[in-house]
Amino acid sequence: MSRVVRLGAVGYLNAQPLVAGLAERPEAVSLRFDVPSVCARLLDAGDIDLGMVPSITYLDRPGDRIVPDVCIGSEGEVASVALFTRVPVADIKRVALDTSSRTSALLTEILCARRFRISPDFIPHAPDLPAMLAAADAALLIGDPALFADTRAHGMPKIDKIDLGAEWTAMTGLPFVWAFWAGRPGAAGPDVVALLKEAARCGVAESDALADAFFAGDPMRQAVGRRYLREHLQYGFTARMLEGLRRYYAEALSLGLVRRDGPIEFFG
Repeated sequence: MSRVVRLGAVGYLNAQPLVAGLAERPEAVSLRFDVPSVCARLLDAGDIDLGMVPSITYLDRPGDRIVPDVCIGSEGEVASVALFTRVPVADIKRVALDTSSRTSALLTEILCARRFRISPDFIPHAPDLPAMLAAADAALLIGDPALFADTRAHGMPKIDKIDLGAEWTAMTGLPFVWAFWAGRPGAAGPDVVALLKEAARCGVAESDALADAFFAGDPMRQAVGRRYLREHLQYGFTARMLEGLRRYYAEALSLGLVRRDGPIEFFG
């Protein structure tokens, strides 16, 4: 490997299986962690070579390539991307959208239009559930904050958690692709692609240990994290994942949420 490839990964638990062992390869890659939206901005700014970007980001960057065979995906319940609502879905008039990921925000808009048949107003908001529900009827929350959200701890009235991964699969019969490694065509040679695929293979095999390390000293969160990585997430960018991604792009385009929907191209 002739140069160190700068990687920008997501700092949530769900990304841990994709970065397993990469910190031990400083001659090949450097690694930093941010929320998904920041990964996308860093890639745009040229501050990283490859980003673990929200899937919608790919449409903003014509000509980018995706690392094959590897993604953060789910089929059915995902547990970490959810709409928290204090009113029945049919009565939602205002939704606070977590600014951490535009992919999940656009998915919320798609599901409201296509599945829930409602047309609420959407407002961007920092991921703070009590503040979000004070400003809106419902709140989109993603990542670890959604996975561990405890509405009772904040003294809020009964809040329903609607899993958006489950709603997407119920509507389409397809999995959903939340994020993947992507960058400009010259950003990753075959050696880097192979390294990232091997990291994912090892990480998936060691997911229990990764969850335990991520939540060291917190047995309750370790148990939730183990189950989350094993039962809710999928890391292979399969043909079905690609079909789900294409459907997501098509739905976003049909609602005018994006200006283009492809093509989808991979490294190598």
